[in-house]
Amino acid sequence: MFALHLLVRDVPASMDWYQQALNATLTRVLRMPDGTIAIADLDIDGLPIALAAPIPGTTMSTPDETSTTVSAFRLTVPDADAALTRAIDAGAVLVSAAEDKFWGVRTAEVLDPSGHRWAFDQHLRDVADGEIEANLAAIMASH
Repeated sequence: MFALHLLVRDVPASMDWYQQALNATLTRVLRMPDGTIAIADLDIDGLPIALAAPIPGTTMSTPDETSTTVSAFRLTVPDADAALTRAIDAGAVLVSAAEDKFWGVRTAEVLDPSGHRWAFDQHLRDVADGEIEANLAAIMASH
């Protein structure tokens, strides 16, 4: 099983965002002695996600604090345009509008409120590896 542990600026607000934007289900909330949320566990179509605030004194931080991200989380969805609209309506920042890609998907990307990058991939057609490689070679040759 694979799970994500994401650091977020505001755990309660992020819990709401993930539920609204990505249709996540809240599965557990663990609290600190003062009542603040230590970890919120959610589920997105079988993918477990834990949300927590950065711990002072550690090197772990949110992408928006470092102005960078090292990954993009890709969700397979039935309708990329609808998923994009839902995320934007919940407060996501648009990275790229929905567009048909040569590898057979319609995809769009957003940043969540803490700067994590999410992509919505809608399968359009099966594409042979050779065709994908040929398209990649053409793109690389033009740069």
